[in-house]
Amino acid sequence: MKWLVGLSIAVLVLLLSAAGAAWWSALRSTHPVGFRLAQASKEGAPPLAVAIWYPTRARPWPTVLIGPVLMDVAKDAPIEGQRLPLIVFSHGNGGGPQSHADLALALASAGYVVVAPLHRGDNFTDASRAAALTLFAGRVRDLDTALDYMSNRWPEAQRIDAARIGAFGMSAGGFTVLAAAGARPDMRLIGPHCRAAPELVCEVLQQVGSPLLAADKAWPGEPLQASTRIKAAVVAAPGLGFAFGTGGLDGVRVPVQLWSGEGDRLVPDETNAGLIRQALGANAEFHAVPLAGHTSFLAPCRLLRPAALCADADGFDREQFHDSMNKAVVEFFDTHLRAR
Repeated sequence: MKWLVGLSIAVLVLLLSAAGAAWWSALRSTHPVGFRLAQASKEGAPPLAVAIWYPTRARPWPTVLIGPVLMDVAKDAPIEGQRLPLIVFSHGNGGGPQSHADLALALASAGYVVVAPLHRGDNFTDASRAAALTLFAGRVRDLDTALDYMSNRWPEAQRIDAARIGAFGMSAGGFTVLAAAGARPDMRLIGPHCRAAPELVCEVLQQVGSPLLAADKAWPGEPLQASTRIKAAVVAAPGLGFAFGTGGLDGVRVPVQLWSGEGDRLVPDETNAGLIRQALGANAEFHAVPLAGHTSFLAPCRLLRPAALCADADGFDREQFHDSMNKAVVEFFDTHLRAR
C-alpha cells in the first residue's frame, strides 16, 4: 500500500506543479481587464463569434482560456468608464482572438474596448471558406458586423464613443484592415503574381484550390466594402500587399502604423509591407523589427509552443518585443483617437 500512497502523492505533486505553471504563465495586464464572449448579430447574416476586452474595476483571475492562451482577466465583470474608444481586431488566416490577446489586454488596460471577431470560415477551428472567391470580402464584412454590434446592440453600447474607432490586423488581417480603411485591392493581380513569384499566401490559396488564383481576366467576386468608422489603423506583417497595385491605397486617408519583420521569409517585405509603405508615404508610421519573422507578431507562447507558431530567430526575444510593440500601439491610438 505504501507504493500506492507514494504514487498518489507524486501524481498530486505533478498536477499541482502543472497547475502552478499554467497559473503563472497567464497573460496579464497593468490594470484590471474584463473579458466576455458574445455573438454579434446583424440582420441577414449568421451570428459572428467575438471576444471582447474592456476596462473594469473587478479583480482578474488567470482562469480564462481562449485557444492555447490563458489570460488573467475578470470574466463577465462590469465595465468601467464612459465614451470609451473601440478597437476592432482582424486575425490572420487560420487564427483567432487568441492570436493577439496580449495586445488586446494592453489596450483594455489603457482604457480601450477591444472586439476581436472569429472570422467565419477562416479560423483555427473552421477553414470552410478558405477556398471561397469571397473570402476577403467576407473578412471585411466581419469587421463591419463586429463594429455595428459593439456600437448599437452590445448591452454596453452606450459606453462606446463611435467617433473614436480604430483597427488592428496582422497578416491576412492586415490586408483586411487596410481594405476596411479605404484601400481598393485588385484581386485580379493575385494569380499573375503567384505564378511569377509565389509566396506563402500563394501556397495557401493553391492548397485549398482557391479560384482567386485564376481570377486574373475578370473579377466575378463582390467588392470589399470600406468602413468610414475606422479613424486609425495598425497593420503588422500584412499579406497580399502586391494586390493593391497602382493607386490601390489612395483611398486610405486615416493614419496607419505599419510593422514589418526584417526576418519575415513567409510574407516578404518587398512585395507586401514595402509596397504599402511606399504607397502610403508620410501617412504611415513605419516600424522595421530586426530578426522578427512572420509569426513573431503573434502573442508570446507560454502554455503550448507549436514550432510553426512559436519558433523565432536566435537572439529574438518575443516577450520583450511584444512589450515594446504593445506600448507603441497604445501610444499610436492615444495620439489619433484620444482627442475629442
